[in-house]
Amino acid sequence: MANTQVSASAPDVAPARSRKEKPRRQNLAGWMFVGPVIFGVLAFQIVPVIASLGVSMTNWTGLNEPDFLGLGNFVALFTTDTRFYSTLLNTAIFTVAMVVLSIAIGLALAVLCNQRIRGVGVFRTLYYSPAITNVVAIGFVWFWLYEPNNGLINSTLRGVGITGPAWLSDPSTALIAVIIVALWQGVGYPMVILLAGLQSIDKSLLEAATVDGASNWLRFWRVTFPLLTPSIFFLTIMQFISSFQVFGIIYVMTSGGPNNATSVLIFEIYQVAFAQGRLGYASAMGWVLFLIVGLVTVFQWKMEKRWVHYDS
Repeated sequence: MANTQVSASAPDVAPARSRKEKPRRQNLAGWMFVGPVIFGVLAFQIVPVIASLGVSMTNWTGLNEPDFLGLGNFVALFTTDTRFYSTLLNTAIFTVAMVVLSIAIGLALAVLCNQRIRGVGVFRTLYYSPAITNVVAIGFVWFWLYEPNNGLINSTLRGVGITGPAWLSDPSTALIAVIIVALWQGVGYPMVILLAGLQSIDKSLLEAATVDGASNWLRFWRVTFPLLTPSIFFLTIMQFISSFQVFGIIYVMTSGGPNNATSVLIFEIYQVAFAQGRLGYASAMGWVLFLIVGLVTVFQWKMEKRWVHYDS
């Protein structure tokens, strides 16, 4: 009888083990997939960011034995470095212009592209294509367009009796010229996001407003625009972060000139770190940039409830 009981319970042992081993194999397979990604994030993002905080408190150039300065680089940044303030002002002007104008123009284009007209898909493609065009190519083309003597823009202005400015050579117009190029390149992304928002609005709400006698303008501001505020909120955050990180178009078109008129914070960090070899000072600037972006983003999230409407 005892042997019979042992042999009867034996077959249950193997299935129990297999049930325990199966989740382990699944977990192992999962870690094999996500492991390289986690390692990449740690090795190339998190660890360098943490290390840069330590570097920001030294005078390291990449070649010397670093001396610990504490908060010396941060103090120097806000007390003696006047170039930093002009760079920060340029960044703020560029960012405000990009956030406000790109969303406003993107909204206008989205409304136009939401109309049921023949060939509207071609216009959507044309408006969005600059967003996926190589920034170096864009910079060189617009550099030629802005050329004061033979460029297309000033040649056209001379044809109607207007003397065009020295766009990229004049400190008073250089930043404006760069903003125009950045808007031309970047307005396609807000257009696509807002177009998706427009197409997701329940048509019955607009029909109800029409029945109530609302004009097209009133329907837009009282129905359409409030329902677009989640998309606008998303774009406000994303455009703010990307504008603070602008580099390519500045590097290609002006290299921060003339007279520091177009130098923005990311470009200045690049110059200080790699042209001047002051890695500790550049790391301090990078952390100031991180704090500015982080604080403004938190402020935007705090203000969200006051103007963003999620209920239709």
